[in-house]
Amino acid sequence: MSHEHVSYLELLTRGAATEAYDRPVLLARASGAGPEVLAELEEAKQLALRVRAELEGRRRREAELSALFATAHDLAGLRDLDAVLRAIVQRARSLLGTECAYLSLNDPAAGDTYMRVTEGSVSARFQQLRLGMGEGLGGLVAQTARPYVTDDYFDDARFQHTRTIDTAVRDEGLVAILGVPLSLGSQVIGVLFAADRRARVFEREQVALLGSFAAHAAVAIDTANLLAETRSALAELERANDIIREHSGVIERASEVHDRLSELVLHGGGVHDVADAVSEVLGGTVEFTEEGAGAARRAGGHSVREGDDWVAAVSAGGETLGALVLHGRPDLDPVDQRTLERAALVTSLLLLARRSAGEAEQRVRGELLDDLLDAPDRDRRLLRERAARLRTDSEAPHVVLAARLDRSGGTAEADSGGRESADRQRLWSAATHLAATRHGLASARDGGTVLLLPLGPGESAADLARQTARSLGGTLREPVTVGASAPVRAPLDHPDQVAVAYEEARRCLDALRLLHRSGQGAAAEDLGFLGLLLADSRDIDGFVDRTVGQVVAYDRRRGTDLVRTLDAYFASGMSPARTKDELHVHVNTVAQRLERVGRLLGPDWQSPARALEIQLALRLHALSDAVAGK
Repeated sequence: MSHEHVSYLELLTRGAATEAYDRPVLLARASGAGPEVLAELEEAKQLALRVRAELEGRRRREAELSALFATAHDLAGLRDLDAVLRAIVQRARSLLGTECAYLSLNDPAAGDTYMRVTEGSVSARFQQLRLGMGEGLGGLVAQTARPYVTDDYFDDARFQHTRTIDTAVRDEGLVAILGVPLSLGSQVIGVLFAADRRARVFEREQVALLGSFAAHAAVAIDTANLLAETRSALAELERANDIIREHSGVIERASEVHDRLSELVLHGGGVHDVADAVSEVLGGTVEFTEEGAGAARRAGGHSVREGDDWVAAVSAGGETLGALVLHGRPDLDPVDQRTLERAALVTSLLLLARRSAGEAEQRVRGELLDDLLDAPDRDRRLLRERAARLRTDSEAPHVVLAARLDRSGGTAEADSGGRESADRQRLWSAATHLAATRHGLASARDGGTVLLLPLGPGESAADLARQTARSLGGTLREPVTVGASAPVRAPLDHPDQVAVAYEEARRCLDALRLLHRSGQGAAAEDLGFLGLLLADSRDIDGFVDRTVGQVVAYDRRRGTDLVRTLDAYFASGMSPARTKDELHVHVNTVAQRLERVGRLLGPDWQSPARALEIQLALRLHALSDAVAGK
């Protein structure tokens, strides 16, 4: 390993700033290094910067998950509501990198909203702010129960400005503000904010992250209220000993499951581990499902009863990921209902963690395929090493597939751009999942998605195209059209062939759409003589065999004359009477031969499209025989 490569490793090890990665190149240039050395250093620098970006992204995601797990642990041992809310606001401010974060709660008795927790605030007026219901950005969040973000608060006319609020915001110096609702069921009880004293854009992931913290804050408030209600009920009613024992048992179950869920989160447990733990504690059977969360989703985070089952939605950042379903406990105690809801919240955290790791791998898979398509002259050894890390079988024959989502109806022109972008994202997400399960690669490209998938034993390119169209279409519940290339053998050994195969797959995709076969998958071999024009291989023998091969083989086995009969039949304008004159046989003989042809080629062999392909195949077969006879 060269001294310069060691320098980049040292920069990565000590987490140096981006600017420091230019130094090895500058030093080499100053020392008179040649172009090859400088080019190698530049490539090493770019690779080191990509590794640094990946490490930074992983550190950021690990920090986010650690903060969410720590918050879940705080909830499991909730003692001081204010301390938990302060920790949530502090973590939100730190992870979003904002100068200020704060949490407001509604006061139904006073009919207004007040600041409960602030972090990073320097204005006493802002910290003591009370405002009327429905006013300011927080009022808009509370009214719609949806997150809102503004790049410039004072230039935003979407919400009601008041002198009191604007004076306090100006006194604090805030400019960019993001607010997400704190919801209990369908009721918004407050708003969690992150804000900066300069203009900035909040990314979708940051909105989802703040939404997760808001969900934790709402759970903390709900738990505190529940504990307060429980203490009040015990103090006021002094229920009989059997009721007290029963309630104590429920609390013990809740405490036990909270401890077990916290341990699962901290030690990398999975979704099914959570379901097993809750099943054991609640005495029923809990399962996770990606379907059937409709009623629970409408309940806004609370568990709901459906027949003899209880259902709690698993959601994060406004997105429903599935549901936990409890069987065998139709009469569920309210505290046990909360336990099921807490388990759903922990499940959402685990799913988000798994999704984050999956998205990182998907990006790496897409980058490798992009390099094969755009830079086939890359170092093949490095390409194979990257493929091996992704568990891709680089030695197997692969097929390049071009996929596009074909919507059957139009959309409003004003929304077409946003809908098209969302469709491309959905298709890319489904394709990357399919590529990961089949040990292949996928990337967004040319308004659709391109995949590089290995062929299975006995599988053809056409088979793979049809399977891919069915799989993607089933996932998206909309037709997806897929064009496939001819197989590419050992693509990492011949990366220049991948781009050629992609162009063939795109031509096949365009042909399918022109032939009104949207929603189907096909390779050039499926398109008859049109496939000869689309494919780079020009597999004439394969076309002849697929079209009239059974007739030719029948003649060879039986010594019959079906091929010549077909030639005469088409030359005679498809008239049996004129055909028998051409062949000098009885018309019944012609009819019997044509009936045999129909059994070999299928009942639609005389349709215009099939007849055209058969005539072309017969000409090519005759030409091949003539060439072979010379």
